[in-house]
Amino acid sequence: MGEVLEKLDKYLLFFIIYTFCFIVLFGTIGYTLPFILAFSFALLLRKPTRYLIERLKINRTAACLITNLVFFSIIFGLVAWVIVTFTTETISLAKNSQEYITNHYDEISSFVERVYIWASELIPDINLTFKDNLIGFITKYLGSFMNISGKVLSETLGFLSNIPYCIMVVFFTVMSTYFFSKDMSKGLSRFKIVAKLKNDTTLNIINKVKEMVGGYLFSYFTIIMITFLETLIVFMVLDVRYALILSVICAFFDMLPIVGIAIIYVPVAIVYWLMGSKTIAIGVIIAYALVSIIRQIIEPKLVSSSMGLHPVSVLAAIFIGLKAAGVTGMFFCLFMVVFFKTMREVNVL
Repeated sequence: MGEVLEKLDKYLLFFIIYTFCFIVLFGTIGYTLPFILAFSFALLLRKPTRYLIERLKINRTAACLITNLVFFSIIFGLVAWVIVTFTTETISLAKNSQEYITNHYDEISSFVERVYIWASELIPDINLTFKDNLIGFITKYLGSFMNISGKVLSETLGFLSNIPYCIMVVFFTVMSTYFFSKDMSKGLSRFKIVAKLKNDTTLNIINKVKEMVGGYLFSYFTIIMITFLETLIVFMVLDVRYALILSVICAFFDMLPIVGIAIIYVPVAIVYWLMGSKTIAIGVIIAYALVSIIRQIIEPKLVSSSMGLHPVSVLAAIFIGLKAAGVTGMFFCLFMVVFFKTMREVNVL
């Protein structure tokens, strides 16, 4: 009984400390975001900077300047392309959807009528209110969807109002990344000294957390990015409209267990088949099969060295978090599961 109570005390203490750290981190993210990003970027640039210093014999200041310039040039170029393309596709989608719904509402109603007749022949005892409910559902949500242009415009204006803050974040992130890079390249000897303290419990915990959490996040980030790039390339080659938007949505759903990329690929294939573009539809289905096979091959290899969380625990964390506090709650529960397993691995809990 005493061991059970001791474990419960540890679990309760873990939950309190984790909750406090999470609240502090996310509560102050508006003030600390540039420095968190800068520190992360500096860690990413540490090896290239060391290579320039040790192998090419470039002085520390010049090496940090080169790696930072190359890195941020790539980042800014990609961000600019994504913003322009995403904005163009979103506005085009909103405009075309609104026009299509307005001009083809009678055809949509006729399609619902045909579906109802087909269902009635297939299932004679089908509820007679099925048609009315389906038409009411479509009318309600298509009417809401027609306001998407206004929503896109309001969101764009909201983003423009935050431009001064975004500029400050970018400026301080770039400057802080440079100084963090210089400090890290200068402090290599200090890292080596600390690395000798392998028997220190705190250092072992930190190393285990870095290894497991970092490996887990990096593995799934890599998988999601591969899915995003594969989808983007395939859709652009097949000339599928709104390729970037669909690729982003596809990458998002790829993060969720069970849901997967089929929720994007299958409807796209159906739409193009109904539009008469059967070649594109078949290409999308083939691409879906290839992307799924590639994911099944690379996922075990990438995740085998990570934490190996059970899918049910991930699903439970996502569902409970979303139900309790939306997206913030989802991240809270997911990271709690990750850190809890980490603490168990290092025998702290």
